[in-house]
Amino acid sequence: MRKLKLGLPKGSLQDATIKVFERAGFKIYVSDRSYFPSIDDGEIEPVLLRAQEMSRYVEEGALDCGITGADWVLENGSKVVPLADLVYAKQSSVKVRWVLAVPKRSAIKSVKDLKGKKIATEIVNVTKAYLSKNKVKADVEFSWGATEAKVADGLVDAVVELTETGSSLRAHKLRIVSTICESTTQFITNKKAIKDPWKKRKMNQIALLLKGAIDANNMVGLKLNVEEKNLKKVLGLLTSLKKPTISSLSDDKWRAVEIVIDEGTVRTLIPKLKSAGAQGIIEYPLNKLIY
Repeated sequence: MRKLKLGLPKGSLQDATIKVFERAGFKIYVSDRSYFPSIDDGEIEPVLLRAQEMSRYVEEGALDCGITGADWVLENGSKVVPLADLVYAKQSSVKVRWVLAVPKRSAIKSVKDLKGKKIATEIVNVTKAYLSKNKVKADVEFSWGATEAKVADGLVDAVVELTETGSSLRAHKLRIVSTICESTTQFITNKKAIKDPWKKRKMNQIALLLKGAIDANNMVGLKLNVEEKNLKKVLGLLTSLKKPTISSLSDDKWRAVEIVIDEGTVRTLIPKLKSAGAQGIIEYPLNKLIY
């Protein structure tokens, strides 16, 4: 049997990735003592690797494909083929950012003020490229962790750190000076694997199911029955991905309506539907949503 070597990110993305795979229909079992999880698909051979390293192994061909951040692809300078952007949660629909940050009381107001200063970050190459683009010479050092604390303690003048909402930076009394780059989680492959018809088909299948699982996140289905005389009023309340599905019931005076809708709107929508004449309202979760 042929195998597709798939890299899964170990660390902060691990749990979210496994949950998305489960919603996509793949059961992954991870042991704390092993870097080789098991999966209920005999054609996939998963390996756990740090997201920071993933693109290098994919590019070299040690892995056929993998999941990592676009930021690490950029940092490693890897020449890989992106198959899909994966947004794990609705609240993460905005890309995460690597930002240049300094203490709130710092005199540094722009990147130009960093000349001769010391900056700590995990994305050294990306930061150096940003400084070069702005014609600024500064000392960029790799940070193994606790990056925000280093600038707060005065060990460095600035940091380049990952943020989504900026709340952690504010908690450390830091101020964002500029955005270095944006990033999303990506499903990537290499040029050799994408030229293999079997591997390409298998990877596209995985990408389709992952996207379907992610797109279904925070979406629910609604089923309801409504009398023909109230149908127009009920349809006026509905906002769905496409036009609602309407079908006849055994009683010609009644219609069945089914839609897919954002879960966050349901708590206010259902009482309105009930008042408009809807009956037998059923809400159900979605595993996958394929457009």
